[in-house]
Amino acid sequence: MRETTAHVPVGSGLTDISVRDFVAPLFRRKRVLAVTFLAVLGVVLLAALLLGPSYSSRMAILVNRERFDPLVSTEAATQVMTADNPVTPEEINSEVELLSSRDVLEKVVVANGLEDPPQGFSVASTIDKLLHPNDTRDDRIARAVKRLAKKLKIGNIKNSNLIEVTYKSPDAQLSYGVLKSLGDLYVAKHVAVHRPAGSYEFFSNETQKYHDELESAEGKLRNFGSQNAVAAPDEQRTDLAGKAADSVGLLHLAEQAIAADEERINDDRRQMNATPQRSTTLQASAANDKLIDDLNAALLAAQTKRTQLAMKYDASYPLVQEADQEIAAAKAAIAQAEEKRYVTETTDRDPTYELLREDEAKSQADLAAQRATRAATERSIRNLQAQMVNLDQLSISQQDLKREAKAAENSYLLYLAKREQERTSNALDTTRIANVAIAVPPAIAVLPVLSWPMIFLIAIGSALVTSVGAAYAADYMDSSFHTPAQVIDILRIPVVVTVSKKTA
Repeated sequence: MRETTAHVPVGSGLTDISVRDFVAPLFRRKRVLAVTFLAVLGVVLLAALLLGPSYSSRMAILVNRERFDPLVSTEAATQVMTADNPVTPEEINSEVELLSSRDVLEKVVVANGLEDPPQGFSVASTIDKLLHPNDTRDDRIARAVKRLAKKLKIGNIKNSNLIEVTYKSPDAQLSYGVLKSLGDLYVAKHVAVHRPAGSYEFFSNETQKYHDELESAEGKLRNFGSQNAVAAPDEQRTDLAGKAADSVGLLHLAEQAIAADEERINDDRRQMNATPQRSTTLQASAANDKLIDDLNAALLAAQTKRTQLAMKYDASYPLVQEADQEIAAAKAAIAQAEEKRYVTETTDRDPTYELLREDEAKSQADLAAQRATRAATERSIRNLQAQMVNLDQLSISQQDLKREAKAAENSYLLYLAKREQERTSNALDTTRIANVAIAVPPAIAVLPVLSWPMIFLIAIGSALVTSVGAAYAADYMDSSFHTPAQVIDILRIPVVVTVSKKTA
């Protein structure tokens, strides 16, 4: 019987509900149940057919403390950090945030072409084109990043240091590529965040700078030697100091020799003044025989003349007297000549005087030589002193250049070691030796997440649940009475006759 008098909810006022009463709405709404079941089943199957199979890829990241980078500083001693505490949940959460950071997701989108519309016909791409007809590549990348962030499932595995990342898409290769690029970009992001950026470039630039300074300082040292014609000013100055000391000694010796020579010359001159230049070597004394003979001859001639005159003249004759006077004069001269004796002496140079003279001449020559030696030695000492002063200045300049070269070398070696440390750290970064590691790398899925039997089961289950709910909802929304019991219970009047409604 079916009469429409009032809206009565199903089961209202009933105390006992039987299985028949529970399934009765389904029989009453068979059409709604069947249509809904078939519609939902068709929609689910059609959606599965249009979307295609879905492939999921999984990746696990281990967070640990196995690597410690040296602190970036310009100190020679490298500070080493030691780990006393395990990885904290905050650190794991920080790594999760790095994984889902926007810049990393943008790079993943670009690397896998997720911003590009799929090839061929696609409902999603068609709708997207209709909704965004004038979008740019940046707009597509932004939307792709949002979709990727929704599809990525990132979480910490309980009671472990592992972070699980899953991604599902219709393309198995795409799922693998997304996680692979995500892992690579995440490790690079981790390294960039946990290590100061540009440290290797800084130390490399500083190393090159001090290398150039070292080459410049060494070039100045080389040019210093060639320009000043000196290799080791300190050693040469020491040698010149020794030579100067020897020259000073020679100068003193020359002055002593000069004083000795001057005194010797003066002494020689005093002795020469007291010594005759010549001395007698032979002395002979004898009368003047020749004079006496001449006088005797003159006497004989005078006597002969008188004799001749006496024969002719008287003794008083003047001629005779003149002859007598000549005879007397001759005899007087003979007597005087016999009284005088002639001494013959032979003289020669005095040997003492000659020795003194030769010694004086030799001393004069020695004195001149010693004076020349003194003058030359004085000039030599002045030259040596000037060279020593010059070498001292050159030594100071060379020491400055050596200090510059040594300082540049120390700085160069320090920054070279620092650069090698940073290069090692970069090499470790390049080889993925960091405090995070891809413990479980992503793999290309062979089987889809849901197989067709599973899809059919899901479709049937979804259709069954949806159709049953729709049947109950339609029955609930119907305001007519369905059973005599509802009339009696709601209206409190007896039912005399019930007539069933026949469907056409």
